[in-house]
Amino acid sequence: MNDLKINDIKELVDVPDYSLYLYMFLWILACLVLFVLVFILIKFISNRGKNKRKLYYKTLKELDLSDSKKASYEITKYVRLLSHSDREKKLAHELIEELENYKYKKDVKEFGSNAKILFGRFMDNVDV
Repeated sequence: MNDLKINDIKELVDVPDYSLYLYMFLWILACLVLFVLVFILIKFISNRGKNKRKLYYKTLKELDLSDSKKASYEITKYVRLLSHSDREKKLAHELIEELENYKYKKDVKEFGSNAKILFGRFMDNVDV
């Protein structure tokens, strides 16, 4: 009776199991997504309270006008960022044209009264 051989039953086969690797990959992916979401949330909350127009206005208010070349570049940069309404854009354009005399030269003189008046008029007109 022991000589009976069954041909239908096959031997056991090894099946590769990648479930542990898949599980670990999903955990790492979930942690990365969580960290990215927390980072974005923190950035959003920290930037929410800042008003860039106020920052630009404060920078222009505290600007040192004794170095006319550097000041003219700074004024041009922040005036363009601050001007939104038509009146502000018109005043900014006039001021930038006046400041052209103080840029692109090696040695420049101090700000004239016209440049200071235009700068003061622009600063008075800006609503922050």
